[in-house]
Amino acid sequence: MAGHNKWSQIKRKKAANDAQRGKIISKHIRAIQSAIREGSSDDPSTNLSLKNALAAAKSDSVPSETIDRAIERATGGGEGASYDAVTYEGYGPAGVAFVVEALTDNRNRTVSEVRHVFTKHGGNMSGGTAWQFESAGIIVLPTTSEKAQEMAIELGAQDLEIEDESLTIYTDPAELYAVVDGLQAAGFEAEMSQLTKLAQTPSLLSAEDAAKVLRFTEALEDLDDVQNVYSTADLSKLEAVG
Repeated sequence: MAGHNKWSQIKRKKAANDAQRGKIISKHIRAIQSAIREGSSDDPSTNLSLKNALAAAKSDSVPSETIDRAIERATGGGEGASYDAVTYEGYGPAGVAFVVEALTDNRNRTVSEVRHVFTKHGGNMSGGTAWQFESAGIIVLPTTSEKAQEMAIELGAQDLEIEDESLTIYTDPAELYAVVDGLQAAGFEAEMSQLTKLAQTPSLLSAEDAAKVLRFTEALEDLDDVQNVYSTADLSKLEAVG
């Protein structure tokens, strides 16, 4: 799982979406409420989907009062929209594989919108791509200390990545929160922690193709129903140019 700067791609996505703060918060609210309704519980210790949704919201600095209101609405017994989790697979620019996760109250609308973006950017939704990804837990610590690295390994980390002043830790999905809790008990507070999907074999791209893939990714993320977009793209050429 090592070494092609995976976390930098996630950071790029977060930075690119900063200007759309309201939309980001709305997506997190939808994920939190859906997790509570699907799991029939507002207790993250027993509802892992909710725990992941809360961790993701925290990593995007969603205000705690906003999270509390979302939980209150989901547990208040009101009508509210009921969202289905749907996943779409396909290929984008330069033949890059994509997996798109969405929460929707209208499957026909959502698939139409996602297909439109694929088609507009020269991609297609034919053929499965999920096999090209592996699920993983990801934790980022604002430190690169040897003690933090040793602790992460002792707790069961599968891989470590050091970049600038941060340490990225990759775990088995089922072990994510055990590692987070262990690090916290040792005095290391995670900057972010969440479940993700990583490309098993990254697609090496030219700067031109990387830019096309980035625009395509952002167009998908801009759809209201889309929660997560994963690709096999290696955007290091784009980063070198930018």
